[in-house]
Amino acid sequence: MMKNNCKKKYLTPAALCLLALLGIGYYYFFTSFTGKNETCYVYVDDDDNYDSLLVKLQPFATTHGLHAFKTLSRHSNLVKHVRTGRFAIKPSMGAFVTFRHIKNGMQEPVNLTVPSVRTMQDLAEVLGNKLMLDSATIAQALSNEDTCHAYGYDTTTIAALFVPNTYDIYWNISLSGLLRRMQKENKHFWNDTRLAKAKDLKLTPEEVATLASIVDEETANNKEKPMIAGMYYNRLMLRDAEYPNGMPLQADPTIKFALKRFELKRIYHDMLHVSSPYNTYVNPGLPPGPIRIASVAGIDAVLNMVHHNYLYMCAKEDFSGTHNFATTYQEHMNNARRYSAALNQRGIK
Repeated sequence: MMKNNCKKKYLTPAALCLLALLGIGYYYFFTSFTGKNETCYVYVDDDDNYDSLLVKLQPFATTHGLHAFKTLSRHSNLVKHVRTGRFAIKPSMGAFVTFRHIKNGMQEPVNLTVPSVRTMQDLAEVLGNKLMLDSATIAQALSNEDTCHAYGYDTTTIAALFVPNTYDIYWNISLSGLLRRMQKENKHFWNDTRLAKAKDLKLTPEEVATLASIVDEETANNKEKPMIAGMYYNRLMLRDAEYPNGMPLQADPTIKFALKRFELKRIYHDMLHVSSPYNTYVNPGLPPGPIRIASVAGIDAVLNMVHHNYLYMCAKEDFSGTHNFATTYQEHMNNARRYSAALNQRGIK
């Protein structure tokens, strides 16, 4: 009986101590690392080391959470080897899980939206703001012939590689990894159905993207894009005594691209003589490549264009963003005069 009493005498305090230690351990290592109600993100780049990682964690880490993180780090290789990445720290995550994610490089991807922008410099800036990659590095790669050739393009057609959409991509992806991913997404987009439609039009995917980029520049009205695509296609395919090589596209957006003056509201006659392969007033056929990253709506508008007999179009004088179409030049000039008068009335130069 006395032996049992003795055991109880020592076991009870030991059990209480053990419970206390377990409670302290649970508090330090498994209760919320941040104490916040929303997910926080830590961005660790190539310039970071263990000390700078702690600095980035400090603004939202609890005192006990950061202490536990340091304790775990001292017994691992994290102090000497910090992985890059974008790490999510959720309210439910304690110091142990946070430490494990950062130590093992268990990242949270970013939702990267590839936009329909006009230049590769614009694209580089957008991507550089969303990824660990420097925008200058991206821009340099997209203006390098060898890099573009590696993915089946050149510097004039590289815009056709990118399909505007939102992708889950790791923040610290390499440049080659990013371009390979875009190539994979491009091949997925250009499925058998789209390829067959392009073939029926006697156009390559790059030529479809080039024509689509012009259509996108002409209007933001997706419903009208198949009509505009049909009009430009008619010009492209026209062969007669006057136009043995096809009728020039005479697309004003290509003049803006050639001049790099995207803010222009009106195109004047003297601008039509700019020396550039993108000047579709003097050069027959399509320009060398897209004048922007073509939208999905623009590409599908070309592939599913409305087949009609129109050869001309002019913006409507009501500034609705839509167009008047014409089959004859005289009819087109009447439309153009009305639009020019409306511009003059509004003082648009």
